[in-house]
Amino acid sequence: MSKERLIIFDTTLRDGEQSPGASMTQEEKIRIALMLEKMRVDVIEAGFPIASPGDFESVKAIASIVKDSTVCGLARALDKDIDRAAEAIKFANSGRIHTFIATSPIHMLNKLRMSPDQVVEQAVHAVKRARNYTDDVEFSCEDAGRSEFDFLCRVIEAAIVAGARTINIPDTVGYQIPSVFGDMVGRLIQTIPNADKAVFSVHCHNDLGLAVGNSLAAVMQGARQVECTINGLGERAGNASLEEVVMAVRTRADVFPVETRIDATHIVPTSRLVSNVTGFPVQPNKAIVGANAFAHESGIHQDGVLKHRETYEIMRAQDVGWSDNKIVLGKHSGRNALKTRLQDLGIELASEEELNAAFSRFKDLADRKHDIFDEDLMVLMMDARSAQEDAAYELVSSHVCSSTGEAPHATVTLKANGVEQTAEAVGGGPVDAVYKAIEIIVGETANLALYSVNNITSGTDAQGEVTVRLEKAGRIIHGHGADTDIVIASAKAYVEAWNKLVSQNQRAHPHQHDGV
Repeated sequence: MSKERLIIFDTTLRDGEQSPGASMTQEEKIRIALMLEKMRVDVIEAGFPIASPGDFESVKAIASIVKDSTVCGLARALDKDIDRAAEAIKFANSGRIHTFIATSPIHMLNKLRMSPDQVVEQAVHAVKRARNYTDDVEFSCEDAGRSEFDFLCRVIEAAIVAGARTINIPDTVGYQIPSVFGDMVGRLIQTIPNADKAVFSVHCHNDLGLAVGNSLAAVMQGARQVECTINGLGERAGNASLEEVVMAVRTRADVFPVETRIDATHIVPTSRLVSNVTGFPVQPNKAIVGANAFAHESGIHQDGVLKHRETYEIMRAQDVGWSDNKIVLGKHSGRNALKTRLQDLGIELASEEELNAAFSRFKDLADRKHDIFDEDLMVLMMDARSAQEDAAYELVSSHVCSSTGEAPHATVTLKANGVEQTAEAVGGGPVDAVYKAIEIIVGETANLALYSVNNITSGTDAQGEVTVRLEKAGRIIHGHGADTDIVIASAKAYVEAWNKLVSQNQRAHPHQHDGV
């Protein structure tokens, strides 16, 4: 018996970007969107076009480039939002407008200051206006998880009559638990007279760690679209994780009456890309994409897996994109070997210049590190692409003297708008000294809200991956750097963050927190 399709709606580029410090450039968003398309994601929510000119241009660019996935723009139930979203997706091969309004008593009273009748009227008006632009309109009841059941039935029925073809039930604040949420979605589908005219969707937040559980419970009760993000990225505790939803449905095909069209072999490369772009490291014990997801430390487990994989593994690591490639690149590997391996990882080189930049960094790393693994290559590509982008500052050199009993001293040289400048500073540690020297050259200071170090691969010669988060004047920016020398990696991350802070192209508005 054939199964129904479960539509995978990815909102990494919209809701995921609302994580503090996770802002992305247009080029980075396009790169992620193309990976999502390669993964065969059904719907890509590319942004919130009314939020800023940058958001609008990103949605418009993605809509023009992506061909095999539906490209969606978010809009409040306001004419100006809907018109702007429509303009952004105008050239999409398949475009969707996703409009929403709050339906819970607490939101209607305290945020909207509207009566229930006014909310229904506004919802209907918004859906009809969106339908003037496209037949693919999604309507969301913001804070549905805390809304009154009878009112939800009323507003959803009216939205379907107005032309909404997807109805989204968001647990906006992560308040629900699976048994209750699943039952609520099932009751809505059974109770609303015209429910068969729309696809029911869920969008769950992870404040109680239940986003995936709530989403899957709703699927069992009739929801046929799940809204999720790569790595569970999102506001506060994040969203339902795409990789967990997809692999749960696939692994427990005996339970779920649905299937997705996702090509799961692209999950791990996409996870790494999103992590590198946003500066949000993936925790080692994260399901599916964490470094330890398929690792076995226990002797009993190791013995069992060696004898028969399924004794302790319910999925094949290769099926979600973990490499079983035994060829490790090194200093004697050539350009073609590098290019071929990058293609195997799903990384397409746009030009000969991009290959040259990557190969130069590859040879430099190979002189310092004996074996180059796939994880190293992913970071090399991020560095190569970052170096090609216009930057106010470029790290030229860093020298640190650190001795027991003495304050570390750093000398840093940056190329600032093409001119080399050098500064010296003393700090509480070598990284602190380097950062103070960089601040002397930049001429500004910022609050260092996060400093995180992760090893990219195992071994004493492994590259260290440093993520920093800076706060300045209401803006939150992340920087990312990698090197076999952790102090150099720290300097690279700090310089990248400052480049984003001073960039004229960087979005300068505070994050929009309206949304589902």
